[in-house]
Amino acid sequence: MDSTSPEAAVAAAGDPPADRGRQQVAVFDFDGTSMNGNSPVILVRYMTLRGMLRPSVVLRIGLWATAYKLRLPQSESWVRGLVFSAFEGKPADEVDRFLTEFYDRKIERRFRPAADAEMRRLSSEGVDVVVVSATFEPIILRAMESHPIKYQASTRMKIAEDGTYTREVDGECVEGEAKLTALNELCDRVYGKDGWELLHAFGDHHSDRALLRAAKHAHAVTPDRPLRRTARAEDWSNLDW
Repeated sequence: MDSTSPEAAVAAAGDPPADRGRQQVAVFDFDGTSMNGNSPVILVRYMTLRGMLRPSVVLRIGLWATAYKLRLPQSESWVRGLVFSAFEGKPADEVDRFLTEFYDRKIERRFRPAADAEMRRLSSEGVDVVVVSATFEPIILRAMESHPIKYQASTRMKIAEDGTYTREVDGECVEGEAKLTALNELCDRVYGKDGWELLHAFGDHHSDRALLRAAKHAHAVTPDRPLRRTARAEDWSNLDW
């Protein structure tokens, strides 16, 4: 699996396709689109119940979440660093196993059947499925094992020279407009700059607007109110998954 990228984590399930013209791509957001709920929020609850996060850290994460809901400017990297304070100095493979187990216990059952069915339909038609997400890379890598996701771009945390995790984001969080940046970098690297086209994009949050606008066909999936208004104004499809 090739997972190198200067700005975001990327991984492939299988080799890049042979040259057959411009490869059609369908991109899916993960939290709230491919799955029901928000995996980082569920992870924080999961870790809190196990006493892995200090009460002061949980409080600061909660305050960040409140400000985010109010659409106040917030640092995505900062809050992910708070979550990873529980993993700082621990071997990366050990943490990755924990996050894989978390996915199996809490996230897989939340993966929307309609999202999986749409991914499979598109894959059967020769369209490559890509997931872009602000959530942590090991979570998406695990999802790739159960669903027809060929490539992914997600938030990677920095690993120190001794193989342990730090609390720093490696590059930038794949959030908002950074999702489109990460997608472009990934697809340009895999297919060549003029070797692909974004056929479909699926997102649920108003921060996904840039990603949706870049697609030939945009789909608002159980959208929040701002995205619902945009979808109506731009005549995007509205899917209730």
